Amino acid sequence: MSKVIDNIILRDDLFFIEKLIERNGYRLTDQRKLILEYFFVSNKHLRVEDIYKELRHENVSLATVYRTVKIFNDIGILKEIIVDGASYYELKIFSQKPLHIHFQCVRCNDIIDVEEREVALKYLELNKAIEDINDLEIYDVDIMFVGLCKKCREVNKWQGQ
Repeated sequence: MSKVIDNIILRDDLFFIEKLIERNGYRLTDQRKLILEYFFVSNKHLRVEDIYKELRHENVSLATVYRTVKIFNDIGILKEIIVDGASYYELKIFSQKPLHIHFQCVRCNDIIDVEEREVALKYLELNKAIEDINDLEIYDVDIMFVGLCKKCREVNKWQGQ
């Protein structure tokens, strides 16, 4: 799996991440590199258990995954999203989406990224108004909409609910 990371992230990005980890008093061990690689390859919201299930055959323990995810979250490589008390993680560093809006389906529990440009632009207008009115400087925001996804809405229609 470690050859995949070289194809996905530029060497400069990996070097930057490694320096960031070292600046915070840690090392980019082989196991941490595998966990990081899995985030780049999967490109979805992951629970610690999902990562462990995928990497356990690579001699990565559940405790290592928990520690690594916490470290990566603390230093800004990952972002934690809490849904119904469960923690999901996604890559935050090098994200192409500075504004990240999520939708969670209450039936199937899928977490979907809302990436529509117009929605983001309207949010940025609201963000600016909040800053101006309250004399604030906003650095980050978590937006989670909750409801039924398209697939589950279709099931409801079919079942006549």
